[in-house]
Amino acid sequence: MEKLIINSKRLYIRNLKPKDLQDFYEYRSNPIVTKYQGFDTMKKQEAKRFIDDQTDKFYGVPGEWVQYGIENKKTGKLVGDCAIKLDDDNDLIAQIGITINPIFQNQGIAKEAMIAIMTWLFEVKKMHRISEIVDVENNNSIKLLEALGFKREGHFVENVFFNNKWGSEFQYALLAREWKESNQ
Repeated sequence: MEKLIINSKRLYIRNLKPKDLQDFYEYRSNPIVTKYQGFDTMKKQEAKRFIDDQTDKFYGVPGEWVQYGIENKKTGKLVGDCAIKLDDDNDLIAQIGITINPIFQNQGIAKEAMIAIMTWLFEVKKMHRISEIVDVENNNSIKLLEALGFKREGHFVENVFFNNKWGSEFQYALLAREWKESNQ
């Protein structure tokens, strides 16, 4: 198990820290951000508890989500967060998720962060497969996943009850060999 630090051109992807509270709370309390997520808006105390719980979590525990901050290298500001969970039964399979503050959306940050995470998972950790579950109405995330080479593998109809309604989700996945072929 290890603490995570991934670098890209503009970003650090690293464990959440107490100093991230205000930035994290800023977007995690926004109903626009939670519209397609599996979590609800957070009060400041909930955000603090969440960060406190995640600060010392390590990558590599099967079945456990670990949330990481996405920091802008130039400003030091937290612009979003992402999560990685290893499969319960096979640590060569991971599920990922990403949330970007709306202020920083449409700047290529999600794509840059995803590429950095995928590169680390496939090339350093030697993952076989990465998957992501996305709300069927979350068109921006669907476009991002497809642009990164993920393939839609499943459609779960009304499988999640959130915000007082049933929602449907797509499952996307990418195999290591597909990643390697697209990055040669």
